[in-house]
Amino acid sequence: MPLALLALAVVAFGIGTTEFATMGLLPEIADGVGVSVPRAGNLVSAYALGVVVGAPVLTGIGARIPHKRLLLLLSGVFVVGNVASAFAPNFSLLFAARFLAGLPHGALFGVGAVVASRLVAPDRASRAVSRMFLGLTVANIVGVPAGTALGQHLGWRSAYIAVGVLGLLALAMLAAFVPHQPRGRQSGIRHELRAMGNRHVGIGVLTAIVGFGGFFAVYSYLVPILTHVTGISNSSTTLVLSLYGVGMTIGTLVAGPLTDRALRPTLYAGLGSLALALVAFYFTVHSTVPALVTLVFIGALGALVTTPVQMLLMAKAKNAPTMAAASNHSAFNLANAGGAWLGGLAISAGWGWTSPALVGAVMAAAGLALAVAGGLMDRGAPSEVVASAADGQEAALNAPATKTAAAPVAPAAPAPASASASASASASASASASASASEGTPPRG
Repeated sequence: MPLALLALAVVAFGIGTTEFATMGLLPEIADGVGVSVPRAGNLVSAYALGVVVGAPVLTGIGARIPHKRLLLLLSGVFVVGNVASAFAPNFSLLFAARFLAGLPHGALFGVGAVVASRLVAPDRASRAVSRMFLGLTVANIVGVPAGTALGQHLGWRSAYIAVGVLGLLALAMLAAFVPHQPRGRQSGIRHELRAMGNRHVGIGVLTAIVGFGGFFAVYSYLVPILTHVTGISNSSTTLVLSLYGVGMTIGTLVAGPLTDRALRPTLYAGLGSLALALVAFYFTVHSTVPALVTLVFIGALGALVTTPVQMLLMAKAKNAPTMAAASNHSAFNLANAGGAWLGGLAISAGWGWTSPALVGAVMAAAGLALAVAGGLMDRGAPSEVVASAADGQEAALNAPATKTAAAPVAPAAPAPASASASASASASASASASASASEGTPPRG
């Protein structure tokens, strides 16, 4: 893994840790700032609201800032938000600090995904983006349990301090390893917003909200489902959540190569298989081993969906992929809220603790229908992530020179007049194609 990708993965690890560790520390936080546990739960909503608001706003504000500098600025906001969370003296200021910590989340992932895709050859772009997302899934295995344990033993504030230190480490790695990537001449907020108006981008965002909402319909209630139905003790739920994270990590590793090979089939297969796995969980949840095996599959399939959706949005936004990539994470947080809400409605209606699995299956199937509809609308449309003209020229200037052996050339015989005319026409067409390419015209996919 190039060191620049490792730096981006460390950023994702810090984001994943701070986002989910709060859920495991709600009782300690509630005691610390003198509120009830349900009210402390609003801190999770504050962070999610920051993500939804910050992704388009901060990406738009930074539309003309070079990618590396923007990553450093966003990482700085992330550090400040977490340090402010650690030292907040009361609930109101802690709520504001969690909102601040969530603001750079989507923009960091959006800009980071664009940077990662341009660090490697085009046919490996999805693998590079999935390597960045790997930091988020590993956070569920290592970062969240470690942060929760740290907060329980040394006080909840220590968890946020640790995340702040991790953010400083990530910032230093970004400064050292990520190369300069200049913005194209067409960059700017209007250019980004124009790309967001593409109907293919809109249906891609909607697919993420609805389809991934099925994943969160179960994930949000996983602990009570396991304790009330499966019979797993409270002390073992952390281990089970880590196992869930293992599944997500496997799915992320598989998603990159599959998306590079076939983007839409990977998305279709991921959403369809997720729907089937959620239905299976409805029946296997009553027995420990089958339930845990099914959970690993749900985690893997949920993560499998993330990379193709991200790459699809970047492709459809064409020369302005940054805001589309960032908005994907706003969509995931809306999916989190929507899936949790619909799963809670099913439980409150008296359908039982297992009902969120069926709700999730319906949402995943609806996401698949939206993805297929988008695919039918998309026939013949461009489907590759394309850098702007300035970016392409910069890459050409910075690319290392390669030497190729010259093949012996046989003396050419005089060409007839008709052949000469044909060659002239061919050269003219080639020059026209070259000019079109220099203007950033996307290839057909």
